[in-house]
Amino acid sequence: MASQTLSESEIIGRIRNGERELYEILLRRNNQTLYRVIRGYIKEEADIEDIMQNTYLKAFMKLDQFKQSSTFSTWLIRIGINEALARLRIKSKEYALHDQSIHIESKTVLEIPDNHQLDPEKRIIRNEAKQFLENSIDSLELKYRTVYVLKEVEEMSMKEIAVCLNISVPNAKVRLHRAKNMLKEKLYEVTVHKDIFEFGFSRCDKITNDVMKEILRN
Repeated sequence: MASQTLSESEIIGRIRNGERELYEILLRRNNQTLYRVIRGYIKEEADIEDIMQNTYLKAFMKLDQFKQSSTFSTWLIRIGINEALARLRIKSKEYALHDQSIHIESKTVLEIPDNHQLDPEKRIIRNEAKQFLENSIDSLELKYRTVYVLKEVEEMSMKEIAVCLNISVPNAKVRLHRAKNMLKEKLYEVTVHKDIFEFGFSRCDKITNDVMKEILRN
């Protein structure tokens, strides 16, 4: 498609010249990254979508201020983070006002492409492993979680991450290193449990169902 061959600078230039419809290309190119970043701060899906929408609208209205000294995605992420932090401040005031505790429900962080058909057992096992990884990432402190997702999931450079988070490159590297160490410790905590190779979950269900089908067939 022609839209896939357009460079970022060309798209922005044409939008500034009146072709507003091309802004959709920038949305589609950045939706996944922006979602993952905002999700690092906010867990409620409705709030995430609302913040994403506000971020895109604010970026569009301020597009003339974008100097292109960095990538559009980096600039967009900074706007998104500011929007997420603003939402958190509002929420903290609401919770304080109503004397409620914050309860965060784990949602999806990673979107793993499903290029091949998997049988039900393998799909369940993969989803369980995926959920464990997501939960482990979610357990990290915010400043470490954000750097880890930007680097290891979105594959951004340390310089881009530093710009997004308004920190130094050495600071970003330290946070990434600590995030990886904390995830390793989390994995170790699980592997020392004696039930790590327990015959459970989907494997147990599958063999039980297969045996019972065979028994009831006769």
